[in-house]
Amino acid sequence: MNLKSKRRLAASVLGVGVDRITFNDEYSDLIQDAITRSTIRGLVGFGAITVAPEKGVSRGRFRERSKKLKRGRGAGSIEGRATARNPRKALWIAKVRALRWRLKVAKERKEISNEDYKRLYKQVKGGQVRGVKHILDLLKEAKK
Repeated sequence: MNLKSKRRLAASVLGVGVDRITFNDEYSDLIQDAITRSTIRGLVGFGAITVAPEKGVSRGRFRERSKKLKRGRGAGSIEGRATARNPRKALWIAKVRALRWRLKVAKERKEISNEDYKRLYKQVKGGQVRGVKHILDLLKEAKK
Protein backbone atom coordinates (compact mmCIF):
# COMPACT_ATOMS: atom_id res chain seq x y z
CA MET A 1 0.00 0.00 0.00
CA ASN A 2 1.41 3.35 -1.06
CA LEU A 3 1.15 6.04 1.63
CA LYS A 4 3.39 8.58 -0.09
CA SER A 5 0.66 11.19 -0.48
CA LYS A 6 -0.48 10.68 3.16
CA ARG A 7 3.11 11.11 4.37
CA ARG A 8 3.44 14.34 2.37
CA LEU A 9 0.11 15.63 3.67
CA ALA A 10 1.03 14.80 7.30
CA ALA A 11 4.40 16.54 6.88
CA SER A 12 2.62 19.62 5.57
CA VAL A 13 0.09 19.62 8.45
CA LEU A 14 2.76 19.14 11.14
CA GLY A 15 5.29 21.47 9.54
CA VAL A 16 8.14 18.95 9.42
CA GLY A 17 10.05 17.10 6.73
CA VAL A 18 8.59 14.03 5.01
CA ASP A 19 11.33 11.78 6.40
CA ARG A 20 10.34 12.54 10.01
CA ILE A 21 6.79 11.22 9.63
CA THR A 22 6.18 7.69 10.98
CA PHE A 23 3.01 5.66 10.71
CA ASN A 24 1.78 3.16 13.29
CA ASP A 25 1.07 -0.16 11.52
CA GLU A 26 -1.98 -0.88 13.71
CA TYR A 27 -3.81 2.08 12.16
CA SER A 28 -2.83 1.45 8.54
CA ASP A 29 -6.45 1.14 7.35
CA LEU A 30 -7.43 4.45 9.02
CA ILE A 31 -4.37 6.18 7.52
CA GLN A 32 -5.31 4.76 4.10
CA ASP A 33 -8.78 6.32 4.36
CA ALA A 34 -7.55 9.75 5.56
CA ILE A 35 -7.85 12.27 2.72
CA THR A 36 -8.24 15.62 4.46
CA ARG A 37 -5.95 17.69 6.64
CA SER A 38 -8.43 17.48 9.53
CA THR A 39 -8.45 13.64 9.48
CA ILE A 40 -4.65 13.69 9.49
CA ARG A 41 -4.76 15.97 12.57
CA GLY A 42 -7.16 13.50 14.21
CA LEU A 43 -4.80 10.58 13.52
CA VAL A 44 -1.91 12.56 15.02
CA GLY A 45 -4.11 13.16 18.09
CA PHE A 46 -4.45 9.48 18.99
CA GLY A 47 -0.98 8.36 17.94
CA ALA A 48 -1.48 6.79 14.50
CA ILE A 49 0.93 9.32 13.03
CA THR A 50 4.01 10.45 14.96
CA VAL A 51 6.95 12.74 14.31
CA ALA A 52 10.48 11.43 14.79
CA PRO A 53 12.83 13.68 16.75
CA GLU A 54 15.33 15.86 14.90
CA LYS A 55 18.63 14.13 14.32
CA GLY A 56 21.04 17.07 14.23
CA VAL A 57 24.82 16.91 14.06
CA SER A 58 26.76 15.42 16.94
CA ARG A 59 29.09 17.84 18.75
CA GLY A 60 31.11 15.02 20.32
CA ARG A 61 34.04 15.32 17.92
CA PHE A 62 34.05 19.10 18.36
CA ARG A 63 34.12 18.78 22.16
CA GLU A 64 37.06 16.35 22.01
CA ARG A 65 38.97 18.67 19.70
CA SER A 66 38.25 21.77 21.76
CA LYS A 67 39.49 20.02 24.92
CA LYS A 68 42.76 19.24 23.19
CA LEU A 69 43.09 22.77 21.84
CA LYS A 70 42.52 24.22 25.33
CA ARG A 71 45.41 22.07 26.56
CA GLY A 72 47.63 23.55 23.88
CA ARG A 73 47.54 20.64 21.44
CA GLY A 74 46.92 21.19 17.75
CA ALA A 75 48.40 23.18 14.92
CA GLY A 76 47.47 26.57 16.36
CA SER A 77 49.06 29.31 14.31
CA ILE A 78 51.63 27.24 12.42
CA GLU A 79 52.39 28.90 9.10
CA GLY A 80 54.73 27.87 6.34
CA ARG A 81 55.96 24.55 5.07
CA ALA A 82 57.74 22.12 7.33
CA THR A 83 60.97 22.78 5.42
CA ALA A 84 60.53 26.52 5.93
CA ARG A 85 60.19 26.11 9.67
CA ASN A 86 62.90 23.46 9.90
CA PRO A 87 65.21 23.88 6.90
CA ARG A 88 66.57 20.85 5.06
CA LYS A 89 70.08 22.13 5.54
CA ALA A 90 69.69 22.25 9.33
CA LEU A 91 68.43 18.64 9.31
CA TRP A 92 71.33 17.62 7.09
CA ILE A 93 73.89 19.30 9.35
CA ALA A 94 72.46 17.60 12.45
CA LYS A 95 72.50 14.20 10.74
CA VAL A 96 76.04 14.53 9.37
CA ARG A 97 77.39 15.72 12.72
CA ALA A 98 75.85 12.70 14.47
CA LEU A 99 77.32 10.32 11.88
CA ARG A 100 80.78 11.89 11.94
CA TRP A 101 80.80 11.76 15.75
CA ARG A 102 80.00 8.03 15.61
CA LEU A 103 82.88 7.53 13.14
CA LYS A 104 85.28 9.52 15.32
CA VAL A 105 84.41 7.48 18.42
CA ALA A 106 84.81 4.21 16.51
CA LYS A 107 88.23 5.32 15.22
CA GLU A 108 89.40 6.45 18.67
CA ARG A 109 88.33 3.08 20.17
CA LYS A 110 90.27 1.35 17.38
CA GLU A 111 87.09 -0.39 16.27
CA ILE A 112 87.85 0.54 12.64
CA SER A 113 91.05 1.21 10.74
CA ASN A 114 92.02 4.61 9.32
CA GLU A 115 91.23 3.36 5.80
CA ASP A 116 87.73 2.29 6.85
CA TYR A 117 87.27 5.62 8.63
CA LYS A 118 88.19 7.57 5.49
CA ARG A 119 85.96 5.42 3.29
CA LEU A 120 82.94 5.74 5.63
CA TYR A 121 83.59 9.48 6.14
CA LYS A 122 83.38 10.01 2.39
CA GLN A 123 80.19 7.93 2.23
CA VAL A 124 78.65 10.16 4.92
CA LYS A 125 79.70 13.29 3.03
CA GLY A 126 78.27 11.90 -0.22
CA GLY A 127 74.89 11.19 1.40
CA GLN A 128 75.13 7.41 1.03
CA VAL A 129 74.51 6.83 4.74
CA ARG A 130 70.84 7.12 5.69
CA GLY A 131 71.19 7.58 9.44
CA VAL A 132 72.78 6.48 12.70
CA LYS A 133 71.39 2.95 12.49
CA HIS A 134 72.81 2.59 8.99
CA ILE A 135 76.27 3.81 10.07
CA LEU A 136 76.24 1.29 12.93
CA ASP A 137 75.56 -1.50 10.44
CA LEU A 138 78.40 -0.25 8.22
CA LEU A 139 80.71 -0.10 11.24
CA LYS A 140 79.87 -3.72 12.08
CA GLU A 141 80.74 -4.76 8.53
CA ALA A 142 84.00 -2.78 8.71
CA LYS A 143 84.99 -4.56 11.95
CA LYS A 144 84.82 -8.02 10.31
